[in-house]
Amino acid sequence: MPIMRTPKTREEMRYRRHLRVRKKVEGTPARPRLVIFRSDKHIYAQLVDDVAGKTLMTVSSQKAEGTKTERAAEVGKAIAARAKEQGITAVVFDRAGYRYHGRVKAVADGAREGGLEF
Repeated sequence: MPIMRTPKTREEMRYRRHLRVRKKVEGTPARPRLVIFRSDKHIYAQLVDDVAGKTLMTVSSQKAEGTKTERAAEVGKAIAARAKEQGITAVVFDRAGYRYHGRVKAVADGAREGGLEF
């Protein structure tokens, strides 16, 4: 009789989805990768240059006010503003295994509103 595998946790399943996305998405110096991390209370966004293996900048919702979705939109606008200061206008969006819905979508919309091209 075959041995049954234990069910995977939500975190393990998200990590596997993230690896599938990462096989296709790569950030370059001209077009860095915009990565999202979503915790229960906050959301974090960072721009990563995968060629050099460096994080260019990061923004979090820890000081923002409002609902979680409103704070996520502010994070998107803030990362777009900081990226434009550095001369970055185009990015590759990495949803990190999360569904493109709710707070993740709000970050993407805020970044587009701030002037970043996906």
